Amino acid sequence: MKILVLNSGSSSQKACLYEIGETLPAQPADCLWQGTVEFGSESASLAVQNSKGASQKEEIQASSRADAVRRLLGTLTTGSAHTLASFSEIHAVGHRVVHGGPDFDEPVLVTPAVRKAISRAAELAPLHVREEVEGMELVQEMVGAVPQIAVFDTGFHRTIPPSAAVYPGPYKWFEQGIRRYGFHGINHQYCAGRAANMLDRNPASLKLVSCHLGNGCSVAAIDSGRSVDTSMGFTPLEGLMMGTRSGSVDPGILTYLMRQKNLSGGQLDDILNKKSGLLGISGVSGDMRKIESEIEKGNERARLAFDIFVHRLRSGIGSMVAVLGGIDALIFTAGIGEHSAKVRSGACGTVEILGIQIDPEKNRRPMGDADISHADSRVRVLVIHAQEDWAIATECWKLLRSKNATDHDMN
Repeated sequence: MKILVLNSGSSSQKACLYEIGETLPAQPADCLWQGTVEFGSESASLAVQNSKGASQKEEIQASSRADAVRRLLGTLTTGSAHTLASFSEIHAVGHRVVHGGPDFDEPVLVTPAVRKAISRAAELAPLHVREEVEGMELVQEMVGAVPQIAVFDTGFHRTIPPSAAVYPGPYKWFEQGIRRYGFHGINHQYCAGRAANMLDRNPASLKLVSCHLGNGCSVAAIDSGRSVDTSMGFTPLEGLMMGTRSGSVDPGILTYLMRQKNLSGGQLDDILNKKSGLLGISGVSGDMRKIESEIEKGNERARLAFDIFVHRLRSGIGSMVAVLGGIDALIFTAGIGEHSAKVRSGACGTVEILGIQIDPEKNRRPMGDADISHADSRVRVLVIHAQEDWAIATECWKLLRSKNATDHDMN
């Protein structure tokens, strides 16, 4: 079964093609083909490679995001890195959908009604959902009547109890669907399963804190394989400091800016989502690699941005441990979590009281998925490569297998 996965972000479009046989492999499969489009202000950069080592890179002068994505998908069947003779070889297309809103928890086949319902959640995650719906429409246009499956980042967090999910405002907020949804659930769930595998433990026996640290950042408390709390909330804006997003701030700041500075809701949304976080504090970049480089040059605002990021991460870890009532393993995943030894050491530097100790040498250069714990650490510290695309592909495989089995039984 060949499954194409589209993973849309606010500044990029990623895609991977997998082939899965009759049984799911124990480890993630390699992509048959993978491609990325990074969007600039006037052009886009396309990069594609396939499992045979062929690659293709080019700058695209696209009139729209949709045109660039069409070009990306077109390289599946044309160009130096093409992998398919035709789109008819694709059995299913999976989409990462950041926000399922109040309507969706489980992966679902995309129908016109489902696509319309997903569109309603765009106001809750404006940086992502519109692009994801656009991707569904492009697949229908280019590939045809292939099954499309939406997999929701909020789904894993459906098990969060009301005490953590309900905001302490008027109860009618909750009745209107305003609640903690949580995000990065696809990867948090994958990491929980991968951690159990690495530790040779039953997932039901583990208390885990998972730190997904990329351009977007969140921590999750996972008890017996179930999410019981997470830092992101009604939207992906709450919680930790991020690349360009503020994370949690005193809501009184926002009402102050509205009253005293006459800022509109749209202006506040732009500031909090695009001009805050590492970028807003440093004035340099929302990329942690650039922040660390600037610190080495003596940039004090970059140092402050790093220190705030680590401080809030420590606070987030501590709060999740308190919710769990203990911790067996701490997980670092996604771009910053996997690649920044300084962030990992900074986050663990003041939590030895929790039994968390990392080995400096292991932390410096972890190879693949790795245990970077010190020998004396009571808590295992793991670095796990984010595998959202693979997790989406496996959910598509499971759903189609289940549907085929059901259809067979009915016949």
